[in-house]
Amino acid sequence: MTQFDYVIVGAGSAGCVLANRLSQDPNKKVCLLEAGGGNRSPLLHIPAGWATNFNNPRVDWGYSTEPEGELNNRRIYWPRGKVLGGSSAINGMVYIRGNARDFEDWSQLGAVGWGFDDVLPYFIKAERQQTHDDPLHGRDGPLYVEDVRDPRSADEVFLHAMEAAGIPRTSDFNGSQQAGSGHYQFTQHAGRRWSAATAYLSPVRSRKNLQVLTHALVEKIVFSGKRATGVVINRAGRKESIEGAQIVLSGGAINSPQLLELSGVGQHSRLQKLGIPVVHDAPQVGENLQDHLLCKVVYGTQPQHSINREVQGLRLLPTALKWFLARRGPLTSGSAPVGGFWHTREGLEVPDVQIHFASGATLYNAAGKIQPAKQPAMTAVVNQNRPQSRGSVHIGSAAVADAPLIQANYLSAAEDQRCLTAGVRMLLNIFQQPPLQPYLTGRLAPGATLDSESDEQLLAYIREEASTTYHPTSTCAIGRVVDENLHVFGVQGLAVVDASVMPAVVSGNTNAATIMIAEKAAAMWLKSDRPN
Repeated sequence: MTQFDYVIVGAGSAGCVLANRLSQDPNKKVCLLEAGGGNRSPLLHIPAGWATNFNNPRVDWGYSTEPEGELNNRRIYWPRGKVLGGSSAINGMVYIRGNARDFEDWSQLGAVGWGFDDVLPYFIKAERQQTHDDPLHGRDGPLYVEDVRDPRSADEVFLHAMEAAGIPRTSDFNGSQQAGSGHYQFTQHAGRRWSAATAYLSPVRSRKNLQVLTHALVEKIVFSGKRATGVVINRAGRKESIEGAQIVLSGGAINSPQLLELSGVGQHSRLQKLGIPVVHDAPQVGENLQDHLLCKVVYGTQPQHSINREVQGLRLLPTALKWFLARRGPLTSGSAPVGGFWHTREGLEVPDVQIHFASGATLYNAAGKIQPAKQPAMTAVVNQNRPQSRGSVHIGSAAVADAPLIQANYLSAAEDQRCLTAGVRMLLNIFQQPPLQPYLTGRLAPGATLDSESDEQLLAYIREEASTTYHPTSTCAIGRVVDENLHVFGVQGLAVVDASVMPAVVSGNTNAATIMIAEKAAAMWLKSDRPN
């Protein structure tokens, strides 16, 4: 049996980075395990294909929360990537690092060595920036970061409306000034999605010291006493053991705490009830869950101003051909080309809401698939950057095939209710500004059920319509479950590297920060040249 130096569980945003960086040393044997399959499907490489991959069991775990009490007991669908590249293969591709203050707060929460000055070099190391050329950006990294390839006229009009509503322009959300309105950048290159698998894994698959196994579901971590020595995987019903000096969980905010608990690292009483032998009593595993909750405002518009007509019916064929032949057209767009960060009240040091806008509208069909709305429309969504609500992810049985129990506890904090209500009111105000009026045919959501725009009515609308921004984090947080080097407290030979280690969710989309975490982890470990 091969003894690996590193066994990485999960080939998502963090796992692909680790596989690349750790295998740069030819003397290190690295094994990367992915429960899903390869990333050959064209839909994984078309930027606008993200919506078609949701609820596709070949590439999506397809999780849902438990009933959310403050959202009228609705279960919220949580897509998570189950494929090489993980969620970076199915996300909206928006490249946001977070606010510099986020990382200073991490330090205050116990993440020593994770302040902004500490993490900035690793953002720079990852980035192949195509627009901004300054000391805050990288030009030579594996991860392409580009402007929208085919901007739409409605995008600029919405930005004019944001300015009219008092939100000034900023040229770079990842530069010196996050607050303001402007254009988002995306992890794409020449009209093609640039996932972590494309950026980090594909160029190094041929390394002799790197083994990549797909369709390899890890059932548990193997321990000898308190030292992790390997994992047990299931490939097409056949179980096998893989040994490693360092086991690294990169399954994300859901799967990493799930695997810890299945393997005996978690709250003692919870594991005992499920008949799982306790390796280490770790009550913080799966706690501290955070996610960005969003709510949308939708307006009808003339057909020529909406992307909807170009991506359905007979019009989809020339749109698809435009992408396949020239990497042009609406299919080159990610989730939201423009938006911004702003404050819902005076006295805040950093923005507390984020806005995304798209010149189209989508809805879920009966099968749970996202599809374009038939009516031409445009959509703006707002989410709270720094939620106070905390949830949890825990196993409900000892079977790895059973989905964990996800309780986000959205809006359980009064401040979160106030903030998102103010954010929806901000969107309504933007849509009322003069630059947008020639484009609008009437409000679709909130619709007829909203007989006033009082805080109470807006909050009722939020409870009925709000959903996830797909940013779960913090269930194995630094200072709670892992130390500043990302080694799991109380055991040896085991680490976690993914969005779950964030002490708190960043202000913005989470993929860039997840990649940074993996870059920093690899650099720390290779420098020390020893597992824990």
